[in-house]
Amino acid sequence: MKNVLNEKPNHKLDGRLLYSAKFTHDVDIENKKILDISCGFGWFELDILKRGVNEIIGIELSRDDLKTAKEGVIDKRAKFKVGSAIDLPFKNNSFDTMIAWEVIEHIPKNTENQMFAEVNRALKKDGVFYLSTPNKSFFSNVLDPAWWLIGHRHYSKKQLMKYSDDHSFEILDMQAKGKLWSLLANLNMYISKWVFRRKPIFQDYFIKKENIEYKKDDGFANIYVKFRKV
Repeated sequence: MKNVLNEKPNHKLDGRLLYSAKFTHDVDIENKKILDISCGFGWFELDILKRGVNEIIGIELSRDDLKTAKEGVIDKRAKFKVGSAIDLPFKNNSFDTMIAWEVIEHIPKNTENQMFAEVNRALKKDGVFYLSTPNKSFFSNVLDPAWWLIGHRHYSKKQLMKYSDDHSFEILDMQAKGKLWSLLANLNMYISKWVFRRKPIFQDYFIKKENIEYKKDDGFANIYVKFRKV
């Protein structure tokens, strides 16, 4: 992941990142071997290292993409490796838990089945797979500039259920979270980061609003799913 603003991983999580961490159950972390597909700057690694993980491996597409995470996460239980979601560089049945936060929408078009097949192959029987992705809803689409400009993909619950059925998973939990403030915070991030090359304006205000939304039971911005390999 290109680090335009020279960001560093830290323990303070908000909005969708905080919810991702909470959505991941302790029983699937403690004493487990975990793969974080497209680990970004290493925020998830920092979080679960506090929660008793045995080993976590984060992958990104290039060494340069891994630089921030490797420099910011210093722990012998955390390792980083070059790898792709559609061609995982690991043996069969290697992991207890696998994570893909906001990854599926970035892999090459029409390779979703390949990704699910690879996750199934590298995951142990009864292992769990956590995934999040933008929800395919009216407001999520129209307020995502990447959806307009580069065809950034969004997914419906029905689509994710189909991938699950086709690749021998069962869905243990599926939730749609976040509303308009979450989408506006994301839009603010896009404009601030990619146009003005600065941190989001009024960031604390947007974070406060987004955190309130994520505490509510319903939403339409992002989908979170917990799968189990059967």
